[in-house]
Amino acid sequence: MPDRHAIDLTVNGEPHHIEVESRRLLVDALRRDLALTGTHVGCETGYCGACTVILDGAPVKSCMVLAVQADGSEVETVEGLAPDDETLHPVQEGFHQRHGLQCGFCTPGMLMTAVALLRDDPAPDREAIRHAIDGNLCRCTGYQNIIAAVEWAAATMRGDEPPPPEWQGV
Repeated sequence: MPDRHAIDLTVNGEPHHIEVESRRLLVDALRRDLALTGTHVGCETGYCGACTVILDGAPVKSCMVLAVQADGSEVETVEGLAPDDETLHPVQEGFHQRHGLQCGFCTPGMLMTAVALLRDDPAPDREAIRHAIDGNLCRCTGYQNIIAAVEWAAATMRGDEPPPPEWQGV
């Protein structure tokens, strides 16, 4: 029988005590042990970023972190973004307003990466946004609408007027 370890995590503000195998990945602990399936499993090699969560304030690819390494940590997942069932987080609203998603597979990782970026830099330029999301793979959008969505969210979170969509007036 594989070694098992008791770990404590605070996920989206809620404390959890779970037992995991030594080799259990954080993404699998979130999905299987805590039933938080918003964090997607993509490549399982750290390449695609679909599994990005915020671990102790920093975006990480949860397929590259063992659950036991996160013992005692705070984890934020896409399920914890919206303040309630009626209101989207500004980054989620930005993706809606600027059509920043298509199939949606990369979206949770993109959202968490954008949230972490905007906490560190409330007024990123396009180059900073591109740099932040360069570890997240999207096969559908071409990234322009994702960048526009993050710009929209940044402006809204600062209390500024969001920039008009690039396609407006075309």
